[in-house]
Amino acid sequence: MSTTALDMDKLNSFVGRFVNDLGAAVHAGMVVIGEKTGLYKALANRPMTSAELAKQTATDERYVSEWLASQAAGGYVDYDRTTEKYTLNPEQAFTLANEQSPAYLPGAFELALGSLAAVPRIAESFKTGAGMGWHEHADGVYHGCEKFFRPGYAANLVSSWIPALDGVKEKLERGARIADIGCGKGASTILMAKSFPKSRFFGFDYHDKSIEAARAVAHREGLADRVTFEIATAKAVSGKDYDLVAVFDCLHDMGDPAGVASHVKQMLAKDGTWMIVEPFANDQLADNFNPVGRVYYSFSTLLCTPCSRSQEVGLCLGAQAGEKKIRQVVESAGFSRFRRAAETPFNIVYEARP
Repeated sequence: MSTTALDMDKLNSFVGRFVNDLGAAVHAGMVVIGEKTGLYKALANRPMTSAELAKQTATDERYVSEWLASQAAGGYVDYDRTTEKYTLNPEQAFTLANEQSPAYLPGAFELALGSLAAVPRIAESFKTGAGMGWHEHADGVYHGCEKFFRPGYAANLVSSWIPALDGVKEKLERGARIADIGCGKGASTILMAKSFPKSRFFGFDYHDKSIEAARAVAHREGLADRVTFEIATAKAVSGKDYDLVAVFDCLHDMGDPAGVASHVKQMLAKDGTWMIVEPFANDQLADNFNPVGRVYYSFSTLLCTPCSRSQEVGLCLGAQAGEKKIRQVVESAGFSRFRRAAETPFNIVYEARP
C-alpha cells in the first residue's frame, strides 16, 4: 500500500497507542518485581533516593535506579526534581503497597505474566484446537489469579453480594452449609467463613496445589474446624443439602457448565441458592469492546477457553459469556428462577434457585 493512501493522523495515533501498549506490556514485569522485592511497600513509608530505597530493601542500587525511572515514566511513582527523591502518593500506595486494599493491582500483573508464558503453546492450539488445563500453567497464574480477584471479593462479597441474594445472609448468620466450587486457593471461602462463624464451608477445586495452599490458610487463620478443602472436579463435588453453592469467576472455565449446573441443583437444599459470580460482560459482542472487555477477552484466549477445551464437552463459554448464555446454562438444568442480583465494573453476580 502506498503511504499516500494513508491518513497520517490516524497512523500516528495508532502508533502512539502501540507505544503505550508496548510500555504496558514490559511494565507488567516491573510491577511484579516491585512487589516481590518490597520496593513499593518501602517507598510508601517516605520519599527516598534510589540509594536509600536500595539500602532499605537490601537490593542493588543500579537496578533500583533503573526500575524507579521506569515507574516514574509510567506514572506509578512520583519524582521530585529538586530533592531527586521518589515517593508513592496516597493513591499509588493504596493500589500498589496495601495488600488489603480493594484496588490492589500487582496480582493482575502477576497473572498476566504467568498467562503469557503459555503463548507458544496457545499459538499452536490455534492450529490444532487443543486445550490446556489450568494445572498446566506457570505457578504465577495461580498466585496472580488469587491476588487479582481477592481484593474485589474482599470489597464486595460480604458487604453487598451476599446481602443481594434473597434470604441468604440471614441463613449464613444462623448457621448454614456452603459449598465453594472452583475455590482455587480459597480466598472467597475464607472471606465468607470469617464473616459467618456459625456456618460450615466446603471448598472444592481440581487443582491440587491450590487446595494445598487453601488448607494452609485455613489452618493459619484458625478456621480448619469448620472450613474443609477437597480436591474434586466440579461434577464430582460431594455433599447434599447445601444452603448456598457458590462459583466465583470459574463457571465459564468449565468444559461442561450445563452438567455442572445439573449437579449443583442436586446438591442444593430444597430452598437453597446458587450464587454465580462471572466477569462483567454485555450480551452483544461489540458492547464489550472496551478496556475491561479487552482484558477479559485476552485472558480468556490464554486461560479460560483453553481450560474449557481441555475438558469433556469443551463448551468454551469464554470470560465474556454474558447474561444470556449464563441464563441458558442455568435454565437447562431445570432451575426455575434466575436473576442478576448485583454487579461491579468487573463482575456480575447471578442468583439461581431450584
